[in-house]
This record gives sequence, structure tokens and C-alpha cells, in this order.
Amino acid sequence: MEEFEKLKQMVAEIEDDVSKAEGGNKAAQTRVRKQMQDIKNLSQDIRKKCLELRDTTGS
Repeated sequence: MEEFEKLKQMVAEIEDDVSKAEGGNKAAQTRVRKQMQDIKNLSQDIRKKCLELRDTTGS
């Protein structure tokens, strides 16, 4: 699933900013919050696709 690969990529990309945010970098904290919101939205899209797949297969 293409979306899942994108989700994994997004999580990997914020790793550096998370470390900086833990160190008190306020700009990094802002970037992490925005990126986490994007991850949340993509996760919801993946969830919807999984439900659609379930409904179309009849299982």
C-alpha cells in the first residue's frame, strides 16, 4: 500500500526534529507538531482504505 510506505517515510523524516525538540528547540517542537498532524491525517486515510477493502471483499 503506497500510503503506508509514505507514512513510514514521514515518521523516519521527523526523527531528527524529535531529538531537537526534546532538547528544548522550540522551532523543532513546532515542526514536530505539524508533522505529527500530517501523520495523523495520513493514518486516518489508511484506516479508511482498509475499511473500504474490507467492505469490497465482503469479509
